Amino acid sequence: MYIYDQHDQQLLNERVAQFKNQMERYLAGKIPEEEFLPLRLQNGIYVQRYAPMLRVAVPYGQMNSAQMRALAKVARDYDKGYAHFSTRQNVQFNWPELEQCPQILADLAEVQMHAVQTSGNCIRNTTTDEYAGVIAEEIVDPRPYCEIIRQWSTFHPEFAYLPRKFKIAVNSVPNEDRAAITMHDIGLNIVKNDAGDIGYRVLVGGGLGRTPILGEEIRSFLAEDDLLTYLDAIIRVYNQFGRRDNKYKARIKILVKALGVDRMRELVEDEWNRIKDGEGKLTQAELERVKGHFTDPAYKALSNEPEAFVAARTENAAFARWLGRNVRSHKKDGYAVVTLTLKQIGTPPGDVTAEQMDQVAELSDEFSFGELRSTHQQNLVLPDVEQSQLFEVWQRAKAIGMATPTLGLLTDMICCPGGDFCALANAKSIPVAEDIQARFENLDYQHDLGEIDLNISGCMNACGHHHIGNIGVLGVDKKGEEFYQVSLGGNSGGNDAHGSSLGKILGPSFARVDMPDVIAKILDFFVAQRIDGETFLEVYRRIGHAPFKEAVYGKSA
Repeated sequence: MYIYDQHDQQLLNERVAQFKNQMERYLAGKIPEEEFLPLRLQNGIYVQRYAPMLRVAVPYGQMNSAQMRALAKVARDYDKGYAHFSTRQNVQFNWPELEQCPQILADLAEVQMHAVQTSGNCIRNTTTDEYAGVIAEEIVDPRPYCEIIRQWSTFHPEFAYLPRKFKIAVNSVPNEDRAAITMHDIGLNIVKNDAGDIGYRVLVGGGLGRTPILGEEIRSFLAEDDLLTYLDAIIRVYNQFGRRDNKYKARIKILVKALGVDRMRELVEDEWNRIKDGEGKLTQAELERVKGHFTDPAYKALSNEPEAFVAARTENAAFARWLGRNVRSHKKDGYAVVTLTLKQIGTPPGDVTAEQMDQVAELSDEFSFGELRSTHQQNLVLPDVEQSQLFEVWQRAKAIGMATPTLGLLTDMICCPGGDFCALANAKSIPVAEDIQARFENLDYQHDLGEIDLNISGCMNACGHHHIGNIGVLGVDKKGEEFYQVSLGGNSGGNDAHGSSLGKILGPSFARVDMPDVIAKILDFFVAQRIDGETFLEVYRRIGHAPFKEAVYGKSA
């Protein structure tokens, strides 16, 4: 993983010192609230319903065991003993004291972590596939490109005050969108042209929120060394023409929709032709420097499926079930990629205690070269586990409640903090998630249903990605009461040949108490209509929306 040099660390230390001074002046009444607002947002601090929330960056989802222990210490010393992993692969603390945030950031800086640009109208954390670098099917490891984007975008003076927040995602798996790039302001798909050259297919104008839109192709092939100048061109056009009079219409997706993708492409290409051969052009030396941080660890020469591993899988059905759901193949013989699920029944999705974080750090040190990943689905990954050690890892993970064999199944749901914490939320998300988890906790039933993405958001900001859930749930306000709107047919494109799709609203919303029954009706109808083991999404796409609506609301719907 990328290790800071003295320049990286100096920049971070100076930022921490700067914010400490700003906080002291604010608390002393020398900086008014309206001036302090952008300063705290630039350092990842929101004011939530009951307390500040600090969002810490986990660039492209990668961290090491020392960083995980530092996060555990923050949870223990400054919060209520737990943290929350978000769909942007970051980590959030929901209960820090505002005046303690500068010290938290100083502590995190010691392990090369920060909260810079995790909020505000700037370029946010660049994300990618949580399995990057350890799977055989990717074209190249996308992490170096994400790191280059991180370094380019961090403290970029021209893009510190964009019309609205801005998100970039990078995918490197052919014929599969493993980073939901169509849902981002800019989506980069790493590709090879006919000559075998590495480049990017560039999408622009995607996003969720109150106006969900899929990104459109603006360039089919961009050469590898043109990455930063082309990104500069896109964001300069957005900075110039994006709306600033209405925050609900300020995202680049609205600009692309208003201009049309052809006009947007024309503006971007004009700007790019002006700057593409300038100082921003990515050099081969810089590419190699960054790529040098992402070399393979000291893998052993192992054979696949050693005897002891095969025996344990054969003799222990629970272990075999966990292997089938939570463990995937590795590019290196004799190794595997393990997902630790943060979806234990009775625990809000994505939440993890300080004790669990310390235990995960130990697992990482003992079994995965000290490295970890956070995922878009609010789980954690051990990327490099020897197959011969999987049984022990499973037992250890099970002991800390992180081995539920449900990855990709119904209760492996995405859920934002909702009205329990967020001041923007219209309704609570966590109780709905817990009710659904409790209703459908039977593992045999979940495995029989197969893969289903169920995503829950507490408001139209869509932090729970409800638009791209096979089943999406959105909290809405009706005259001061909480109700829930259901949509069907969404897909991030990560595991389906049809690609990305936005869910379609089923009909009128439901009371919270009715939600488990509503989900049950949807699932019962799916099972009744399924042919030859079809997935939920396959059935929905085959028979259409109307039959599901009728199954839930009745023939008068």
